[in-house]
Amino acid sequence: MRGSKMNSRTRRTRSSMLIIIVVGLCCFFYVLGAWQKSGTGRGDSIALKIMKETDCIILPNLSFETHHNRGRSLDTNAKVFEPCDAQYTDYTPCQDGDRATTFSRENMVYRERHCPSEKEKMHCLVPAPKGYVTPFPWPKSRDYVPYANVPYKSLTIEKAVQNWVQFEGDVFKFPGGGTMFPQGADAYIDELASVIPIVDGTIRTALDTGCGVASWGAYLLQRNVLTMSFAPRDSHEAQIQFALERGVPAVIGVLGTIKLPYPSRAFDMAHCSRCLIPWTSNEGMYMMEVDRVLRPGGYWVLSGPPINWETYYHTWKISKEDLKEEQRKIEDFAEMLCWEKKYEKGDIAIWQKKINANACRGRKGSIRRFCEYHRTDDVWYKKMEACITPYPVVSNPDQVAGGELKSFPERLYAVPPRISQGYISGVTKELFEEDNRLWKKHVNAYKRMNKLISSGRYRNIMDMNAGFGSFAAAIESPKSWVMNVVPTISKTNTLGIIYERGLIGIYHDWCEAFSTYPRTYDLIHASSLFTLYQNKCEMEDILLEMDRILRPEGTVILRDDAEVLNKVRRIVSGMRWKTKMIDHEDGPLVPEKILVSVKEYWVVSGDDPNI
Repeated sequence: MRGSKMNSRTRRTRSSMLIIIVVGLCCFFYVLGAWQKSGTGRGDSIALKIMKETDCIILPNLSFETHHNRGRSLDTNAKVFEPCDAQYTDYTPCQDGDRATTFSRENMVYRERHCPSEKEKMHCLVPAPKGYVTPFPWPKSRDYVPYANVPYKSLTIEKAVQNWVQFEGDVFKFPGGGTMFPQGADAYIDELASVIPIVDGTIRTALDTGCGVASWGAYLLQRNVLTMSFAPRDSHEAQIQFALERGVPAVIGVLGTIKLPYPSRAFDMAHCSRCLIPWTSNEGMYMMEVDRVLRPGGYWVLSGPPINWETYYHTWKISKEDLKEEQRKIEDFAEMLCWEKKYEKGDIAIWQKKINANACRGRKGSIRRFCEYHRTDDVWYKKMEACITPYPVVSNPDQVAGGELKSFPERLYAVPPRISQGYISGVTKELFEEDNRLWKKHVNAYKRMNKLISSGRYRNIMDMNAGFGSFAAAIESPKSWVMNVVPTISKTNTLGIIYERGLIGIYHDWCEAFSTYPRTYDLIHASSLFTLYQNKCEMEDILLEMDRILRPEGTVILRDDAEVLNKVRRIVSGMRWKTKMIDHEDGPLVPEKILVSVKEYWVVSGDDPNI
């Protein structure tokens, strides 16, 4: 009888604890929605609306306060990070304009990455500009950007006749025009689609060199093509910032002297629309670099000089002889690279790369030299070379070098050729499939914890340690896109696998700043990143960089060892982040924990930043 009473009391205690946990969880995500609203006219109302419309669900075996954190309060003496000066609202540490002037202009060296030394690093929080508001939801964001978020009007004047961008009231409007498609990107893409199989899923990943405000990539999204757009931080003020505010993938970058931060055979299509890249200079080195990242069977589109020079030579103020010679050299380099010209009409020319080396035996032109095959993906701060990337070996003349890819979306979960053909040591089909199962489970847990993930509230997402890209695959949706970052110190180079899945990404070393503007990502995810970077660089520097690129009221989800995350939590307590530690979805005995954080809304006011 006594035992029965004790059991009854124990059950009541457990029931009470469960009720407390459920209520606590509901309250947390209600507050999370309130943080992301953060005041009339400043945050957005989407978060609060979704919080009200969705039920609060608790995960089995999940306790919001983990046993690693119970009874332990955060360090009240934690360092408080002060706001940077108002002049740094658009600070890009590795593409700083003042530092750029100290480097050579030859081959665009001064537009490349030049990061601050340890002594030059700023240990402060980059503020949002006065009046900053949450960007419009996709797809409205494709066409409209709040002026307060990117308060620069120069492109509205400089590119007025080309329909890049217009200023209307308190917003910028993007009509979808470009230098070579002033009547709109849709009609331009329709013409490309008459030659290139854009509509059937064959073309999934694209590269836009010198992208402007990325309207080409923006309009390809509705055709299920994911474009990596890049342009330098130059006189076309804020073009990449505009692209990211529109919800379009883009990075600051340039074809200069350093290899592009992408793997070989990454893109199904590459594009230059009056990008003004000197394609025939340096022995055709820039065309050779495009060839390196273009998959066998992929397409290269060139519109603008020198194509259709007979019509435009007066406008371009270049002699007919020079333009004719420029096009002749491009044709010769394309022939040498084993690209077959498929189309030239009006302002557009299209080449297709042959599927394997066997198809190139009759090519004309003298081969400069071939690059070392084993170094084709060794690109981080490596000098570009005037050499041709060799095709992978094939067993028959009809085989696609490197492996044939399935059409998207089947390609997303098909075993990538880099794995099935054994190009990456130690990575097996079984390991890949298990990783997919694991991340489906993790992402389902995230979605149950935070209903905003499926809502479209988080448009621009980054995975800072992407692995096989399984997080991005599990979260894949037209409502969002993921920048998959493969750290340069990773033991296994998986970025080629990510591209073969029909996703996009980039190499990066998190000891340095990322090639983007402040406030360009809505959600940042990282699994085991801080464990990876232990003893490599300061945790504080990585977290300050995350704060720089995260939008006000943006969310961070970190997975790592509990002790590592407690160190993170102590640092971000001085960075205007709200945090919550959560147990692994399999229960409190799993050493790996989850830290969910939300960045508070605050902007500059006059010369001083204020909340």
